[in-house]
Amino acid sequence: MSVLPVLLKHGFPMIWVLLFLSAVVIYVFIERVLHYHRAQINSIEFLNGIRNVLKRENVVEALSICEATPGPVARLVKTAILTRDRGREGVRDALEETGLLEVPRLEEKLNLMATVAQIAPLMGLLGTVMGFMRIFFALQQKGPFANISDLAGGVWASLIAMAAGLAVAIPAYAAYNYLVSRVNSIVLDMEKASAEIINMVTETGPHDAR
Repeated sequence: MSVLPVLLKHGFPMIWVLLFLSAVVIYVFIERVLHYHRAQINSIEFLNGIRNVLKRENVVEALSICEATPGPVARLVKTAILTRDRGREGVRDALEETGLLEVPRLEEKLNLMATVAQIAPLMGLLGTVMGFMRIFFALQQKGPFANISDLAGGVWASLIAMAAGLAVAIPAYAAYNYLVSRVNSIVLDMEKASAEIINMVTETGPHDAR
């Protein structure tokens, strides 16, 4: 008999819940990795391109490049260009407001993954308790006539639930930390780009679009 059917049979019902949570973790991880891959661009190359366009006073082209480029850095540049007539402080305030909107987008769904990493061991512990309850129920029903086969189901459920809880929690926690590091890297790019953007648009100054 293969291992999986045995685990599903003896780990019921908690193992099904943990399998669902593991599927959620996998989905969130893949979706976030793809999102961060699109969001993190080569900021230096992008900003150099925008600077060259602005030096030609072609604001429309600069905005088009921003709109065609994914990620928060491009949206910060677009905000700075649109608010360049407000002066240095006005551009800085606009960038701060935009940054406050961008960071929650990056952190979206991370709380869900952190929650799964925290509750999976507890759910495994709950499954363990339920397994022991099954054992004591068998003992109560059959008393001294209970044999090892009557108790085996409860022991299986206890061990499987705890192992499954840890098997879900450990990768989920590792994946969560990895995603947090990606968010921090993107936020750092945003902070570095913001200073460069302010200097860029205030150097060129407000011009009419050409």
